[in-house]
Amino acid sequence: MIRLITPSDTPALIALAEASGLFEPNQTEELAQMLEQHFNSELESQDLWFTDDDNGVVGVAYVAPERMTEGTWNLYLIAIHPDRQRLGRGGVLLSHVEQVLADRGERVLLVETSGLESFEYVRSFYRKNGYDEEARIREFYKAGDDKIIFRKAFRKSAA
Repeated sequence: MIRLITPSDTPALIALAEASGLFEPNQTEELAQMLEQHFNSELESQDLWFTDDDNGVVGVAYVAPERMTEGTWNLYLIAIHPDRQRLGRGGVLLSHVEQVLADRGERVLLVETSGLESFEYVRSFYRKNGYDEEARIREFYKAGDDKIIFRKAFRKSAA
């Protein structure tokens, strides 16, 4: 079941991020801080955090609006626990996020990832799910590691 996260999900979300192997230790620390801020902020946030809960957290996705735009959002995080990968769960979670945004009238979802060869499976995932490579910023993350930006536009539903 895909649902919005709750504060009690935090330890499982951190464990999932660590298990995924996609994050450096300092990045999982930053994730913990982001979750704490999300739940403890007095300011109304438009950010959306989703989890794939199958008798425990097995997936997470985080999206937020791009500042100073109308209807443009960023997918900052999507991860499925390694034990549950290659079962279509990532695509279902991504599709759910897209549907929520489209239903809200949002226009575009952007996602960035590494250009390293070891991230080809990530880029393939986005292509398979209808994303187009929109831009490449050479050596963005570090020497030899480009940032690749993917884009998907949502169709307006007929009223």
